[in-house]
Amino acid sequence: MNDWQKKSPLDWETYVNRMVKVAAIEKQEYEGWVLTVDPVSASIVLATFLENEEVSISVVLGHAVQEVKILEEGDDEMKQRLSCLLAPEESKAYSPEELEKRKNDLKTWLETNHIPITEEGELGRTLSVAGVLTIDPPYGPEQCSSSNEIILSRVQGLIQGYLEKQQ
Repeated sequence: MNDWQKKSPLDWETYVNRMVKVAAIEKQEYEGWVLTVDPVSASIVLATFLENEEVSISVVLGHAVQEVKILEEGDDEMKQRLSCLLAPEESKAYSPEELEKRKNDLKTWLETNHIPITEEGELGRTLSVAGVLTIDPPYGPEQCSSSNEIILSRVQGLIQGYLEKQQ
């Protein structure tokens, strides 16, 4: 086990969002921004920004790492850019006002279609359909939860159709 693998996850976390140069076995060198370090294998996930906004993601396996040297600290803009790389397209952040509007619009639409809907939770952020299905922010099909698969599937389909009409 090499020195890199002996570090703790807290040690590895200090490398995240920083430009590093990784010296690996067989005189290989890798350079890039650290997205994350796998706590089990100690593998480093690097992002390199190419021209025309393309990004190259590479993984240096933990057992191959000889030395990691920090070249540059990431500023807030770079941290934001890195955090968006692996996030799914639909997971954009919504302001509290946008979430409230999405909730109210969906609630109104469901009520218009004669679906019994109530608000639950201490802040009223969760929508409940007939007490058997819940919809959490940001109120899309993926945020539906129910133990009844048939109801879950139908309501998800309705919400998906509603969202497609909104676009």
